[in-house]
Amino acid sequence: MNQDNYLEEALKMRNLLQEFLNKHDSVRFPSILGVREHIFTGSVSSLAWFMSNQETSFVTIGQRLLANPLRVRFHYGHPDVFDRLFHLTRGGVSKASNIINLSEDIFAGFNSTLREGSITHHEYLQVGKGRDVGLNQISLFEAKIANGNGEQTLSRDIYRLGHHFDFFRMMSCYFTTVGFYFSTLLTIWTVYVFLYGRLYLVLSGLEEGLASGKRFIHSEPLQIALASQSFVQLGFLMALPMMMEIGLEKGFRKALSEFILMQLQLASVFFTFSLGTKTHYYGRTLLHGGAEYRGTGHGFVVFHAKFAENYRLYSRSHFVKGFELMILLVIYQIFGQPYRSAVADIFITASIWFVVGTWLFAPFLFNPSGFEWQKIVDDWNDWNKWVSNRGGIGVPADKSWESWWEKEQEHLKYSGKLGILIEIVLAFRFFIYQYGLVYHLNMTRKTRSILVYGMSWLVILAVLLVMKTVSVGRRRFSANFQLIFRLFKFLIFITFLAILITIIAIPHMTLQDIIVCLLAFLPTGWGLLLIAQACKSAVRLFGLWGSVKALARGYEIVLGLLLFSPIAFLAWFPFVSEFQMRVLFNQAFSRGLQISRILGVHRKDRTRNKD
Repeated sequence: MNQDNYLEEALKMRNLLQEFLNKHDSVRFPSILGVREHIFTGSVSSLAWFMSNQETSFVTIGQRLLANPLRVRFHYGHPDVFDRLFHLTRGGVSKASNIINLSEDIFAGFNSTLREGSITHHEYLQVGKGRDVGLNQISLFEAKIANGNGEQTLSRDIYRLGHHFDFFRMMSCYFTTVGFYFSTLLTIWTVYVFLYGRLYLVLSGLEEGLASGKRFIHSEPLQIALASQSFVQLGFLMALPMMMEIGLEKGFRKALSEFILMQLQLASVFFTFSLGTKTHYYGRTLLHGGAEYRGTGHGFVVFHAKFAENYRLYSRSHFVKGFELMILLVIYQIFGQPYRSAVADIFITASIWFVVGTWLFAPFLFNPSGFEWQKIVDDWNDWNKWVSNRGGIGVPADKSWESWWEKEQEHLKYSGKLGILIEIVLAFRFFIYQYGLVYHLNMTRKTRSILVYGMSWLVILAVLLVMKTVSVGRRRFSANFQLIFRLFKFLIFITFLAILITIIAIPHMTLQDIIVCLLAFLPTGWGLLLIAQACKSAVRLFGLWGSVKALARGYEIVLGLLLFSPIAFLAWFPFVSEFQMRVLFNQAFSRGLQISRILGVHRKDRTRNKD
C-alpha cells in the first residue's frame, strides 16, 4: 500500500534521467532528482483525507519551494532518484546508527548537500503513495518523525549545514526541518507558562490586586489581543498550506469549500491532537534521546482500537498533559471568577479548553465504533484485565500494565545526568498546587504560617504510609490470613470516613474545600512518582519500588476511569455512534466496518462449531 506507480508515468523515466545531464543551478549537476507524489488514500476516511491533503501540500508546493528558490530540499522518501556513482564515491548513503539516524532518508539529503551535491524537484512525473488512514497509525508515524527530528537537532550534520550555509539558506533550512518542531515545542511551552503564571497570580492574590488597581481596570485591548490569537490557534494555521495547494490545482473556490468541510469533520481536532504528538516525542528525544523506529503497518484500518490500546499509546503524550491543563484551568476558574469579566475569560481560555478536550477525547472520537455499547463493554473488560495482570520477564506490554509501565521508563535508563536533573526540576511544578491551595481552604484562609504547608505534607506522608502498609499486608497476609487482612482494610476505611466527617463537622469544611484538597494533593503525588521514576536506582536501594508501583497503578486506574466514564455515558445513546460513523467516516469506510463485523461473526460461529 505504501508505494504505487503508473504505466504512463513510467514512460517519463527517460526524460527524468536526462535531468542528470543538466546543471539546474548553473554550477553543478544534480545528485538527487525529486518528483511529486500522488496520495491515493484520501477517500478512506476523514482522517485519511486530512493526512492526504497535508502530505499533498508538502510533496508539491512544499518540495517545489524547498528546491527553488530556497535550495534546501533534501531527501524525504521513496520517489527520489539518486546518482549512484556520486554517492558511492562520497561515503555512500546509509548511516551507522539506527537511533541518531532514525530518519535515514533526510540524512542522505544532508550528506548529498554537504558533499557539494545538488537536489532538484520535478513536477512532470508523479508516483503514487499511500499514507496512514487511522489515528493510531498516523500518531505512530508522527512520533517517528518527531523522534527523528529530535535526533537531527542533536546531530553533527545539521550543525555542519548551519555553518556552511549563508544566512538565508541557514534560516530556510532551520524553519523547514528542525525549526518547525522546535517552534511547535515553544508553542506548547508558552501555554504552560501562561497557565502557571496565571496560577501564581491567582493563588498569591496578585491578580485581584492588579485587577482592582486604577492602571489595570481598563484592559480591553489586552483582552481583545488574547481573544483573537486564541482563535488562530484552533488548528486553522495547519490547514493554510493545504488550502494553497488545493487552490492552485482546483481553484480557490474549491479550496474554500473543502476547508469548510474539513472543519465540519473536525480537522482542527485532528491537527491540535497532532500538535501534542509532535511536542511530546520531540521534547523527550531532546531531553533523553533514545529514538526508536515505530512501525505503522501501512494498512487500511477498518477495526476498532480497544480502550487499553489507546491508553497505552496516548497516556503520557496526551492524557496526562490534558489533565494537567484541565486542573490549571479549573483552579483558575474557582479562584479567579469573582473579580474578572466572564466573557473575556471565556474568549481568552477557549483555545486552551479546546486543547484539553482534544488531547483527552480525540482518540475515542476518531476510533471506529468508538461509541458502540458492546464495544465499550468489551473494552472495559479488556482494560480491567490489562491493569490487573502482573508483569515479568517475557510478558509483553499489551498484556500487562506493569510491563507497559516499565517500558515507558526505558528512555530514562539511557539518559544523562543533565536529562535526569531536568526531569526532576520539571516534576517540581506539581508541588506548586499544594503550596498555593492549602492556604485557600476555609480553615486556613486567615493564616499564612508555614506550619500549614508542613501539615499538608504530613497528610501526604500518612496516606503513603497507609498505602505501604496495605501493600505489605497484601503481599504477606492476603494468602493465609484473608479474613484478618480484609478486616484491616475495613478498619482503615472506617477510620478515613471518621476523619473526613470530623473535619467537615468541626472546622465547617465545604464541598469546595474537598475539591481543592484533591486538586492540591493529586498533582503532588504525581510529582513524587516522576521523581521516583527518575531516581529509580536509589528508590530500589531503599526498597520502596513496590510502593511506587502500587501508587502508579492507582493513578493509572483513576485516569482510566476519568477517561472511560464520559465515553460510556455517550455510548448509552445510539445516535452518538451513528453521528460518529456518518460524519467522520465516509460510506466506503462504513461499509468496510460492516463487512468486518459480519466476518467477525462468521469467524466466531466457526470457532464455536469447531469446539
